[in-house]
Amino acid sequence: MTATDVKELLPGAWLFTPKQHGDARGLFLEWYRADVLEEVTGRRFELAQANHSVSSRGVVRGIHYAEVPPGQAKWVYCAQGSLLDVIVDLRAGSPTFGVYASVVLDDVDRRAVFLSEGLGHGFVAQSETTSLVYLVNAPYSPQREHTVHPLDVAFGIDWGVPDPVLSERDAAAPSLDEVDAAGLLPGWEACQAWYAGSRVRDR
Repeated sequence: MTATDVKELLPGAWLFTPKQHGDARGLFLEWYRADVLEEVTGRRFELAQANHSVSSRGVVRGIHYAEVPPGQAKWVYCAQGSLLDVIVDLRAGSPTFGVYASVVLDDVDRRAVFLSEGLGHGFVAQSETTSLVYLVNAPYSPQREHTVHPLDVAFGIDWGVPDPVLSERDAAAPSLDEVDAAGLLPGWEACQAWYAGSRVRDR
């Protein structure tokens, strides 16, 4: 990349700040490097799908997650505009269960976030046009994808907008307690076992 800064946001989630090379012509940066990610996480991220989401100001997307195994790890990058990225620990039994971390991703600092399987993800667009691109290590599987209501008071997330715009799916999403009661949350131990299977040293 080379990353000038790496910060752990939650167990299994990191913020990467790339080095930018700019001059009168513009700038260049490496917004994703597999070797850097492996060095930080100790895991191999096998790219399976690349997604591009465009949102207008005030749109909130999330909180989304996938069942583990296999789950879906994500490398998240804002290509245009600005957004508040939110990661929530949804792994039942985790020491930080229910805790969230948030960070601004934009086209100025050009930072990226990596989140492991079992963590929930959402964001709110802060600019008129916000383009989010993210790489995932498992294809989209509707049967294994779930959502938790982003405005659930159990999280207490400050989205920073007075009237969040939600999709029908997200607006009708269950609360964290309801998802937990239904047995749909990833388990901390199951996630740890899954992570261990993708460690670089084990291959």
